[in-house]
Amino acid sequence: MKRRSFISTSAATTFCFQFVPAHVVRAQGAAQTPANKLRIAAIGVGGRGAADLGDMAGEDIVALCDVDEKRAAGSFEKFPKARRFTDFRKMFDAMNNEIDAVLVATPDHTHAVAVMAALGHGKHVYCEKPLAHTVAEVRAMRKAALEKKVITQVGNQGHSSDSIRVFVEMVQSGAIGNVSEIHAGCDAFRDVYCQIGKQQAIQTEKHDVPQGLDWDLWQGPLKTQAFHPAYVPFSWRGFSAYGSGCIGDWICHVVDPSFWALDLGMPTAITAETKDYDPVKHAAFYPKGTRITYEFPSKGARGPVKLIWHDGEFGIPQPEELTKDNRKVVGIGAVVIGDKGKIMHGSHGAGGVRLIPETSMKDFKAPEKTLTRVPKGNHQHDWLNAIREGRPAGSSFEYGGSLSEIGLLGMIAVRRSGTRLEWDNAAMKFTNDAEATALLTPEYREGWSL
Repeated sequence: MKRRSFISTSAATTFCFQFVPAHVVRAQGAAQTPANKLRIAAIGVGGRGAADLGDMAGEDIVALCDVDEKRAAGSFEKFPKARRFTDFRKMFDAMNNEIDAVLVATPDHTHAVAVMAALGHGKHVYCEKPLAHTVAEVRAMRKAALEKKVITQVGNQGHSSDSIRVFVEMVQSGAIGNVSEIHAGCDAFRDVYCQIGKQQAIQTEKHDVPQGLDWDLWQGPLKTQAFHPAYVPFSWRGFSAYGSGCIGDWICHVVDPSFWALDLGMPTAITAETKDYDPVKHAAFYPKGTRITYEFPSKGARGPVKLIWHDGEFGIPQPEELTKDNRKVVGIGAVVIGDKGKIMHGSHGAGGVRLIPETSMKDFKAPEKTLTRVPKGNHQHDWLNAIREGRPAGSSFEYGGSLSEIGLLGMIAVRRSGTRLEWDNAAMKFTNDAEATALLTPEYREGWSL
């Protein structure tokens, strides 16, 4: 599939909620089921998919699709009545009218084709984060979801937590004044995200595909590559063909609180610094560390905000307030800086959110609760309940997709390390770098499309 023909007509899609009329609360063309259970089909049922299914187990799990029998074995055993498939396209051919909603938890590079197939059949969709592997794919998915008027949810599960709501209420009530800078990041799984040390092995070694793994379908729409065990089942995240490194994997968790509280929108410029990384030689990999600076313009009553992402060997800077308290800065989370104070929090919905120094927290009076809480903070249930109630889920494709795009833009900045990329969000292009713009859109092999 050529870049110029890829669906990108939604570049200026308006940020809005998905209000759903009653006649499409149940998936289009689907019938009622006993006890009003939703009929769920899952694509990618090991790892995160298995965890998501655990929170959806009270529904009617009718189909399980996975290209890796070994990885999927636990879910196959847990839901023995569900029909099994390897190719999601064949699943829809066989069961379209028996499915209300679809879970997609495959590796990032196959999110878009699976989700767009589900949306094309009018199904409600829960997709793991990041929403897709490229910005153009995200735009197409957002556009399709709005057109189909279905309920969608991106799997940044901390968005349904109480703690993220506490953070938003703190910031919006003025607890730290006007926010101008955010330091966010993740220091986890360094050996997963940086696979540069395996470059020679991947180029020279030959391996048989494990029994039970359909390697061709695992690669989905991308150009075929020889199998190597370094890719599966988890470390594909460190290869730019399949994942988006640490920033793509974590920004939806770590930056979500500030994205919501400050209504950040999209940046106008992004610049990446990298550690021991040659953008040409190492283009297929993620660096040992990145420091990525996003510039967000003024919006409404707030001024401009600078967001600095740190990962791998670039840690979040230690605030002096923590040094005086004899405490360490978070490894995964953020420090949010205002003109009247600072907040530090962890991942997955601003876990452990507190003012720093500790004396500020002790003197702090919590603001009034203005945001509706999600029962038990269950993100999957929020989506399921939203389908039944005909309302938007908390992290719809409009919200979670925009958040995903920030991480994907950061990944492009890594590939163009050292260049300040100027971003035109409405036009969906970098105004000063054609090579960076070319990375917004994937090239699919023959037989695959959205």
